[in-house]
Amino acid sequence: MDMLQEFRRLFAYNAWANREVLASTRNCHDLPPRSLERVAHILSAERLWLERLRQVPQTHPVWPQFSLEQCARELEDGVQRWNQYLAALKPEQLDQALNYKNSKGEPWSSHVGDILMHVIMHSAYHRGQIASDMRGAGFTPANTDFIHGVRQGLVD
Repeated sequence: MDMLQEFRRLFAYNAWANREVLASTRNCHDLPPRSLERVAHILSAERLWLERLRQVPQTHPVWPQFSLEQCARELEDGVQRWNQYLAALKPEQLDQALNYKNSKGEPWSSHVGDILMHVIMHSAYHRGQIASDMRGAGFTPANTDFIHGVRQGLVD
């Protein structure tokens, strides 16, 4: 499998894992507020990086105040947008440098492949925080382990 195919697989995993987290938060009556903030941040950050890759203006703040319903809409819209982007991406583009400004206005340059890996890892990091929040509040978080998704046939 080439790197681009692997990224497409990782983004399919990411979409599944984000859906699992969102579903698990809907079942909590007293969801820790920080958990919802982190779900919204994951989705906003994913969109932000896609907008940087597409070199279009930023749509949402890095830490938006989304409701669960807004998160659900943003998640599905984001999955569609990432799928379109990844479908059009060529393997040689993974090594291209992208110049952008971070949320502090600082100029940076990163390779497209590094940005894609960052998006996956950033989202997984915050899903882990959400799981910790939920456990601390007495809830059972979603199992979003990559290997779990693969074993269950949920990730190709």
